[in-house]
Amino acid sequence: MLAAHGTPDAVIDEEQRQMRDRRLAKTANRSVVGIMNEFTYLAEAYRGDTPAPDLLALAMRLAATPCGPLYSKHVSPDRELAALLRSFAPPAH
Repeated sequence: MLAAHGTPDAVIDEEQRQMRDRRLAKTANRSVVGIMNEFTYLAEAYRGDTPAPDLLALAMRLAATPCGPLYSKHVSPDRELAALLRSFAPPAH
């Protein structure tokens, strides 16, 4: 998914390294639960009656969806990722 958004390989590799250590736990953050539920609903609506949807295309469409927790920043996950990646880039001369 990160590669589809044009994320550099070094960033993807680091993300995968960081994800090796994982823990599952309940969340007290209702906003996270709400967004997950909303994305589930939207994914079902976007795929329609397609028995085998293109999961990458579906994920890209969901990434462009405005999210309440991101309204004060970049509005959607794809824009938030782009801003994060720009913050890693060296300044232009």
